[in-house]
Amino acid sequence: MISTDAWVLYAGPETETARQPIPGELRRETFTFPDLDDDEVLVEPLYGSWEANLDHALSRNPVDICRQRREEKIVLGNGALVRVIERGRNVKSLGEGDVCMVMPFGKRDENGFAELVFAYDAPGTIGVMARRTKVHADNLVPLPSGSRHSLLRWTTYGRYFTAWDNWKVASACWRAQLPHADPEKHLVFGWGGGTTLAELALAKREGFRVAMTASNDARLREIAELGITPVDRRRFPNLAYDEKRYRDDPEYRTAYKASEHVLLETIAELSDGKGVSIFLDNLGGGLYRATMRAIGRTGIVSTVGWKTGMRLWNLRATECINRRLHVHTHAWRHGDSETIRDFQEATDWIGPEPTEVFDFDDVPKLADAYLHGRVETYFPIYRVNGT
Repeated sequence: MISTDAWVLYAGPETETARQPIPGELRRETFTFPDLDDDEVLVEPLYGSWEANLDHALSRNPVDICRQRREEKIVLGNGALVRVIERGRNVKSLGEGDVCMVMPFGKRDENGFAELVFAYDAPGTIGVMARRTKVHADNLVPLPSGSRHSLLRWTTYGRYFTAWDNWKVASACWRAQLPHADPEKHLVFGWGGGTTLAELALAKREGFRVAMTASNDARLREIAELGITPVDRRRFPNLAYDEKRYRDDPEYRTAYKASEHVLLETIAELSDGKGVSIFLDNLGGGLYRATMRAIGRTGIVSTVGWKTGMRLWNLRATECINRRLHVHTHAWRHGDSETIRDFQEATDWIGPEPTEVFDFDDVPKLADAYLHGRVETYFPIYRVNGT
């Protein structure tokens, strides 16, 4: 058995389906796990990236992930740079001391896409929020030898790998309907976090007009520095749509309609009145009505996340008549991992040098800051064994 210092999440109390879940908290303790199997690697995480699935796990929304895995406690974290310490006897592709990115594949389908996610809903997997952990060797992708980029910049890779896959599908769908259209005349617009930002950088490379919302000055500057038009989210603060309140509360309805009007005026100005051609919406929930009002004919709504809500409603006739396509992806294809890594190294399509790095002792502070929107950067990082 192997013992390590880790942040651990315990299963929550059993609750009735109708009740709200009770959020969990991370506990610092010694965590013990079995010795290496022949195809596994023992690693020490260096830097971890705070991903949205950590927030889902701690909020127990949409599920209590411990109970779904039928485990009393788990170690989370599936985005990190790690250093190889020891190899199982069948591992030949990695050497001790290699620095690698962790790929979050717990179970893959026949096409190489994730069905279960490592250190989230894949039973028995042990995440990187620990001084040591173990990973299947084929879930480790070494950094490029002699990379121009710092370890901290490479730690942002998870959002970029996800963005690469989602954008590839969304762009192909748009071109399937309009193969001869000039991207310079079409707007790609997004709200969300680092994944949306990374996708917009790819859209810009393809010649599209690009714009993104943010609600603090630091993020607006970060967007502008990438050559993406920043749109201040504070100009339309009341876009969270609630059907019952919209019907029953005149004051709420007036505030919502005013915010939606400002958004649609902004979109019209940016798109020459055409509406959004590809809308990157990784939030969903109450913002989805505004998303669909902003999309033009033959438009694409593309999502790889559901931070503010999973359940969406569409009028299918309207979507058919307007020829609007809906793209839903999750993570990326396992076999594309090295291709994406090499594209990042060759093109400098990689996250900025992180400005917020939390110590391992302060991981719960990072969790709280992320939950309450107090993290300014799109790429929050925590240090495990890094310097």
